[in-house]
Amino acid sequence: MDRTRRPILWTTVAAAVVLAAVGLYLFQPWRLFTSNRVDEAAPVTTDRRQGATAPLATGSFVTHEHETSGSVEVQPLTDGKANLRLTELRTSDGPALHVWLSDQPVEQGGGGNLDDGDHIDLGELKGNEGNQNYTIPAGTELDRFSTVTIWCERFSVSFGAAELRQST
Repeated sequence: MDRTRRPILWTTVAAAVVLAAVGLYLFQPWRLFTSNRVDEAAPVTTDRRQGATAPLATGSFVTHEHETSGSVEVQPLTDGKANLRLTELRTSDGPALHVWLSDQPVEQGGGGNLDDGDHIDLGELKGNEGNQNYTIPAGTELDRFSTVTIWCERFSVSFGAAELRQST
């Protein structure tokens, strides 16, 4: 091999290694083949005077960027807060997944709009399968937030979302 071409070869190899490392960090492709199941018990949502309380809102997930299914329920808690319960959730594992309440409507074909308005981040997704609970902060105006989304912060996309229908 010509001595003038060696530095070009080493520079190309080094650049390819750096690009591969950055790509693996950003995309985490192994997460396509992993899952994390969480099965939390539902919180107690009873009022001693009235018995079991009805959910404040319910909904079912629709798929956006990744196949997503399951249901959501907003449950009142006794301390003025509310609980968001995900039941039978199934979605892809992914990097930087969070559960959001959004004031944007659910679009069937995609969920790129869900970060356009106001949203409340309820925390990191605990698992991509199962049943899980997220505390909604006290004072949250639930009638302003009509959507729950599994949001990928790294790529600004919705894996799936559910329209919340207020109970009557």
